[in-house]
Amino acid sequence: MQPKYHRVLLKLSGESLAGNETHGIDADTVVKICRPIKACADMGVQMGIVVGGGNFWRGRSSGDMDRTRADHMGMLATTINALGIADALEQQGLVVRVQTAIEMRQIAEPYIRNRAVRHLEKGRIVVFGCGTGNPFFSTDTAAALRAAEIDADIILKATMVDGVYDSDPKKNPDAKKFDSLTFYNVLERNLQVMDSTAASLCRDNRIPICVFSIADPENIVRAVCGEKIGTIVREEQS
Repeated sequence: MQPKYHRVLLKLSGESLAGNETHGIDADTVVKICRPIKACADMGVQMGIVVGGGNFWRGRSSGDMDRTRADHMGMLATTINALGIADALEQQGLVVRVQTAIEMRQIAEPYIRNRAVRHLEKGRIVVFGCGTGNPFFSTDTAAALRAAEIDADIILKATMVDGVYDSDPKKNPDAKKFDSLTFYNVLERNLQVMDSTAASLCRDNRIPICVFSIADPENIVRAVCGEKIGTIVREEQS
C-alpha cells in the first residue's frame, strides 16, 4: 500500500479510547488504535494527532458549572488521553512528542507551531493536547486549527460511526449515508460532521475531511492510502 497523503491530522474522540468501557482508557483498545498509526509512520507519513476528552469529562453536561471552568477541565482530560496515546506509541518504538496548548512543562512541551512542524519533518509523531487552549472551542475546532497550522493535507476524523448520515443512524434505520459532501452542504444542512466553527475553518483553508469508523482501526491506514471509506468532505470544485 502506498500513502496518498504526506502529512495528516488524525482526530480521535476520547470515547474511542474507552473501548467497551464507558469511562477512562482501555489499554488494549489504545494499542489497537496505535498499531495502524505506526504502520502509517513506517510508510513515511507525518502524523499529528488531536484527541478529545469525552471518556473522562463531558463539559456540556456539567449542569450549572461555569462553562469556562468546565472547558478547562475538559482540556485536562485531553491531556490524560494524549499522554496515554504517546505511551502506547512509544511502546511500539515510535518517537512521540506531546504538545499542550496550556503550559504544563513538567509533562509536555508547550505548543509551538514551528517546533511541531520540525518534529513532523524528523518523523516524530506529535500529539496535541488541551484543544485550542481556549474555552468555548471544541477539540474538532482544535483539529481544524492545528491542521491549518501544520499545513496538513487532510483531517482524518475517526468516529464511532462509519461516515456522515442525514440523520442519526442509531435512531433512524432509514438514515442515508453520504459518500462525499461539500462544506456548503455540511453547513447548510447542519450535518453533524464537526461543529460549524471547525467546518468553516476547514472550508476557508481548503482542508478536506475524511470521516470514518474507528471500530476497525485499520481504517486509519486505508484512509491514509486514499481508499474509499467513510465520507469525504471537501470544498466544492470550481
